[in-house]
Amino acid sequence: MQGWILQGTYCGAAPDPARLALAWNLDPLLLAALALAAWALRRSPAGLGAVAVLAVAFVSPLCALSTALFSARVLHHVLLVAVAAPLLAIARPGWAVGRAAGGIALPFAVSTAVLWAWHLPAAYDLALNDIAVYWAMQLSLLASFTAFWRAVLRPRAVHEAVLGVVAGMMQMSFLGAILTFAPAPLYAAHALHPFDWGLTPLRDQQLGGLIMWVPAMLPYLALVAVTARRGWRVAAEAA
Repeated sequence: MQGWILQGTYCGAAPDPARLALAWNLDPLLLAALALAAWALRRSPAGLGAVAVLAVAFVSPLCALSTALFSARVLHHVLLVAVAAPLLAIARPGWAVGRAAGGIALPFAVSTAVLWAWHLPAAYDLALNDIAVYWAMQLSLLASFTAFWRAVLRPRAVHEAVLGVVAGMMQMSFLGAILTFAPAPLYAAHALHPFDWGLTPLRDQQLGGLIMWVPAMLPYLALVAVTARRGWRVAAEAA
C-alpha cells in the first residue's frame, strides 16, 4: 500500500489474552506530554482527572487491546470524547476551539463530522496502520469534542445547552446503532484478532456499537442533569 506518512500501529502489535496485562505503552514522548499536561492542570481537579483518563486510554493495556478489538477502540474513543473532553472543557475553557463563536450549532456540527468521518472504514483502517494518521484521529476527536463541551457548559440559555447535549447523545447513539446492526464487519483492521478473544469480527463490531449506543450515553445524561440543575438554580435566584 502506498501513501504512508508514518507506517505502523502506535499502540503496538495486538496482544493475545495471556499477554494483555503486560501490554503497557511506555512511550517516553507520550509520558512526557502527560506529565506536562498534569503540571499545567495541577490546580484543577477536573484537569487532573482528564489527564488520568488520557493515561488510561493511551498508557494502560487498553491502548494495545484497541489494536485487537473494535469494541476496545470504541471504549477508547468514548473515554476521549465523553469523559476527557468535558473534563478539559471544565478545567481550561479557553483551550477549546472556537472560544469566540456563539452558540452550540457549529461545535456540534464539527465534532459530529469528525467522529463520523473517523468511523468511515477507509479512514479508520488507515489510522490503525499509520501513526501520523492515528494521532490526527485522536487529537481531532479530543479538540473538537472539547470545543463542543465548552459550548455546552458556557453560561447561556439553559434550554440551548440541554438541546446541545441531547443532540450529541442522539448522534452518537445513531452511529452506535448503525455499527450494531450492520450486516457485515466494516473494518479490515479487526478482521482477524477478535478470534483470539473468542469473538467473530461481526460480534466484536456489534459489541462496539452497543458500547457507543448505551454506556456512552451516561456522561451525556449526567451533563443534562447538571445543566438542568444549573438552570433551575439560576431561575430560582432570579425569582
